[in-house]
Amino acid sequence: MKNITIKIQTTSNPSIIKFEADSFLTQHQSFEFNNIDEAKPSPLAQQLFYLPFVKKVYISGNFIAVERYNIVEWADVQEEVATQIQDYLNSDGIVIKEATPSKKVPVTVYAESTPNPSVMKFVANKKLVTATFEFPSIDEAKLSPLATELFHFPFVKNVFIDENYVSISKYDIAEWNDITMELREFIRTYIENGKEIVSPNANVVLEKTQEQLDANFEALDDTSKEIINILEEYVKPAVASDGGNIQFESYNADTKTVKVILQGACSGCPSSTFTLKNGIENMLREMLKDKVQTVEAING
Repeated sequence: MKNITIKIQTTSNPSIIKFEADSFLTQHQSFEFNNIDEAKPSPLAQQLFYLPFVKKVYISGNFIAVERYNIVEWADVQEEVATQIQDYLNSDGIVIKEATPSKKVPVTVYAESTPNPSVMKFVANKKLVTATFEFPSIDEAKLSPLATELFHFPFVKNVFIDENYVSISKYDIAEWNDITMELREFIRTYIENGKEIVSPNANVVLEKTQEQLDANFEALDDTSKEIINILEEYVKPAVASDGGNIQFESYNADTKTVKVILQGACSGCPSSTFTLKNGIENMLREMLKDKVQTVEAING
């Protein structure tokens, strides 16, 4: 039994709703079906067309977008549709039949330097994962075929994968000038060929499904929740642009100490200590007043 969660996302078109999953449904392929006959390659789309208000079904990456006829409003039926999709996926329902010929997805990848001289960020024009993943070694990369292959390059030290990019940490034996083009082309070709980035069950194994994350969050004390919300809103977007991530680890109310895990380009970065002390620590002390005194970092 799978454990996929579906979230409802509105779009700029009031006739179209996106049903977003916390894991990938297709291998970077996109499919559009205008009626039940066209939907033969997709048993899921065919089931949706049995709903009388469904006009068009679009399946791509980690979401299903459905366009409705004007006989209903989404507000009246979207929860029911979300539940139907979620139940279908969790009972091992087929999204796309394997016999369906796949087209190569045109992919672009560009390399971007980070504040950490040991880390380069490779940004794709496609969504790669639905959660963050860090792999410090090939032994720990079993859940990611992409990371496993990257570790076959002798200079790759660490692989961090976020929404649409891969941050790679290198050993000092190589210079970025000599290896960036090779890595960029390897990643681009890998994605373009529709290969698996992370295993379908990676979110469940690493407790990264939305359901598991929500349960872990709700189990925390109120101050820890406040800290996480501040990190999510003010800190993570900034460090993500630099190819890294800062993850909440713990809060000690007695010592007023917050521990965070530095991942990707943040891990081992010479400027991360400055950022931690002068940025995050000051922000938490200011916003949470007497609840936080010190922030300590653990390299991921």
